[in-house]
Amino acid sequence: MSSSVITSPVRAMLVLGTRPEAVKLAPLARAMAASPLFDPVVVTTGQHREMLQQMLELLQVPVRTELDVMRDRQQLSTLTARLVAGLGEVVRARRPDLVIVQGDTTTALTGALAAFYEHVPIAHVEAGLRTGVLDNPFPEELNRRLIGRMARWHFAPTPRAAGHLTAEGVLEAEVFVTGNTVIDNLLWMLAQDTGRSAFPAGTGGRPPLRRVLLTLHRRENQGATMRAMGRALRRLADRGDVELVLPLHKSPAVRDALLPALTGHADIHVVEPLGYADFCATLADCDLVMTDSGGVQEEAPSLDKPALVLRTTTERPEAVEAGAARLVGTEPETILAAACALLDDPAGYARMARADNPFGDGRAAERILAQLAEDFGADAGPRAAAVTDACAEGGSGRVSDGGPGGDTDPLVASRTEGPGSYSTA
Repeated sequence: MSSSVITSPVRAMLVLGTRPEAVKLAPLARAMAASPLFDPVVVTTGQHREMLQQMLELLQVPVRTELDVMRDRQQLSTLTARLVAGLGEVVRARRPDLVIVQGDTTTALTGALAAFYEHVPIAHVEAGLRTGVLDNPFPEELNRRLIGRMARWHFAPTPRAAGHLTAEGVLEAEVFVTGNTVIDNLLWMLAQDTGRSAFPAGTGGRPPLRRVLLTLHRRENQGATMRAMGRALRRLADRGDVELVLPLHKSPAVRDALLPALTGHADIHVVEPLGYADFCATLADCDLVMTDSGGVQEEAPSLDKPALVLRTTTERPEAVEAGAARLVGTEPETILAAACALLDDPAGYARMARADNPFGDGRAAERILAQLAEDFGADAGPRAAAVTDACAEGGSGRVSDGGPGGDTDPLVASRTEGPGSYSTA
C-alpha cells in the first residue's frame, strides 16, 4: 500500500454471516467505528440470520447492508453462488478500500471471492488455521486455504498459524501474529455483566453437580455419528453427579440427531441457542466443556475451563499442546471414557484448568487496526502505536521478525489471580 498519509477515512467492508464471525469481527468493527481513520461498512449475509440479529445489537455493531440469500435446506453450491453474486453487487456499490473476512465459513470464502473479482484487497482475520485434511472440517478447511491464496493481510492468531501460511508460500511480510479477537470480545462481554447462565440455580437438595456445557453442530459429525454421540452423552448424565446444558443449534440435521437421545432426562437441559451474553455467562459457570466447535476451544482456556474436543481433527492444536484441551474423537465409548476420567481425576482436571491460554491477551483488534493504519499511510495514534510497540519489542509483529517479541511470545496469556485475569508473558 502507499506510504503517504491518507486524508480521508479508510473504507473497510467487514463481511459476516454467522455468530462466530460476529463475535470475532465485533472488536474490530467497534474499534474502527471509534477511530477517525476508518469508515467501517458492516455487511451481513444472513447465513445464521435468526441467531445473528440480536447478537449484533448486543455487540454494538451497526449493519449497513444485509443480504437475503438463505433458503431452507439450501445446497452449499447454491448458497455459494448466491453469496458471490450478492456480495459482488455490494462491493461495486460501496467501493471499499479493503474487504475484511474472518475465519473459514462460506460467507468468508464468498466475501473474499467477491473482493478478489473486483480487485479490492482482502484482510483475513484468524488466518492460517489448518488440520491438514482437505475435507475435515468440511468445507471449512478448503475455504480457509482458498482465502489464503487471495488475501493481502493475513492476521494469524498464533505463531503456529503464521507458520502454516509461510510454509504454503505466503510472503512473510504479509503475515502478522496478533492473537485471536475472540478473546478481545469474551473479556469485553464479561465486563458488561449482562448475561445469565443457562444452568439451573439449584440442585433440588442434592449435592452440587458438575456442570458440563455441550456444543455440537459440525457438518461432518451429523447423522449416525452425532446420534451415537448423543447416546453417549445421555449415559454421562446417568452418572447422577453431573448436569449437562446443550444450547441446541438451529440446524434441522443437528436437532434430528440429538433430540431423541437428550430429551426427557432430568440432568440434561436442552435449550434454544443462547444469546452471546448468556453463552459467556454459561461458559463462565460450567466446570467442563465438551464441544465440536472451533471458537469454544479458544474461549474455554481463557476462563480456566478444560475442553474435550469431540472431533477427529482440530485446527487449533495449540490448546491441546498447552494442556487446556484434549482431542477425544467422535466414538461414543471414547467420549464417555474421556469425560468420566477427567471428572474423576481432580489432579488432572486442575492441570487442564491451570494451563496457559495460547490464543491471546485481548488486544488483537488493536494490533490489526495499527497494522492496517500503517499500511494505508495513516497515523495510528499513540494508543495504537503503544500496542504495536508492546506487540513487537524490536520487531513489527511480522513473521519475518520471528513473530512478536522474538523467542518470547507476548500474545500467550498466563494466569495470575483467577479466570479472566491476565498478564503478558
